Amino acid sequence: MDWPSITAKLPAGRTPEEKAARTDLFAQFDPNSNGYLSLAEVDKGIRDVLELEELFDCKPAIMRAFQAAKGVHNSKSTLGPDFIERIEFRLLLVYLRQYFELYQMFDEVDSSDDRRVSLDEFLAAQDKIKSWGLDIADPEAEFQIIDANGGGMVLFIEFADWAIKKNLDLEDDDD
Repeated sequence: MDWPSITAKLPAGRTPEEKAARTDLFAQFDPNSNGYLSLAEVDKGIRDVLELEELFDCKPAIMRAFQAAKGVHNSKSTLGPDFIERIEFRLLLVYLRQYFELYQMFDEVDSSDDRRVSLDEFLAAQDKIKSWGLDIADPEAEFQIIDANGGGMVLFIEFADWAIKKNLDLEDDDD
């Protein structure tokens, strides 16, 4: 994974250069110039504007980032809570980077590629999880905590919530 390239395409910093890049990027993501981005426009922008195929293929990460960023700014607009507004765009880029990293972790644990993590997969991934900064004393008990809905499998949303709380960090990314 080329993390420096991915991060460079997501100008989330506060420098004047990154702010200008974001303004241009938002305009490219917003084809009808209404000042709002739908999930479909964000999805299309990731593919066509950013040309990040690896992120485009991670729909759960895109969805979580969109949900986390939308409505953060308390706008008086009736559309605001369902769309990304210009003022929320920087946060969207931050969240895209974060949730993409979390999805890469999730994908490494999900050895069956069924977008769910079983207890066996979680137990087998303890060395990976340790390399991300967490040594789990009781993996079976931790799995039960992560499996918030009690379904016996950990979904991406559950994994992401847990990984954020535990401050997990890929060892080979650029942050």
